Order: sequence, then C-alpha cells, then structure tokens
Amino acid sequence: MPHPHTIFMLLRTTPAWLGLSRPERRSFMDRVVRPILEKFPDVKTRYFDAESFHARCTDLAMWETTNLQHYTFVVDALRDTPFFGLPYFEIVDIITTQEEGYLRYDQHLAIQG
Repeated sequence: MPHPHTIFMLLRTTPAWLGLSRPERRSFMDRVVRPILEKFPDVKTRYFDAESFHARCTDLAMWETTNLQHYTFVVDALRDTPFFGLPYFEIVDIITTQEEGYLRYDQHLAIQG
C-alpha cells in the first residue's frame, strides 16, 4: 500500500479575500472550493489559522494523499478560481513530506542486507 504524502501549504490572505464579508467567504468556500475537493476524495485537507501567531503566512492548508497527481489536479482547479486566480490567497511556501520516511529507509537498508 502506498504511503501518504503530507503537504503543508503556507498561505497569505489578500485584501480581496479580507474585503469579503464572512458570509460571502463561507458561501465561496461552499460553492467553489468544496465541490473541487469532493471530486478528489483521495486528497484530504485540513485548514489552520496562523495570522495570530505568524507574520509571514496567515493560514496553513495541510493536504494528505497517496495520489500526488490528484493533489496537483486540486491545486490546478483552485488556480482556475478566485481562490488562487484573483487571488484570494497567495502561496507563501509548500513543504511536501512523508511521515516517518526514515523508518521505511531503515527497512529498505535491512532488506538490502
């Protein structure tokens, strides 16, 4: 079974996003973002606020998937919307990881003998 990748996407809100009312923001997420995520159920996401604790990014999206192609499809689909296209959010950084990858490498070394 493939091991999941966890991708940490550091985001910064733009004045365009902050200019929307809170109900408008929720509506955008429900109408535009949620349907994109539902098309790729093997790409899971969690969303975190960071603006109270970090100066460089305001939000963090954590993605988890075993299918990096579907992850890139999600990102491309978001680029076709105001989420990244207007933009409502700018990408500050992306950090792609595999949890405990060193353990799998140790197992690989043991098999290689």
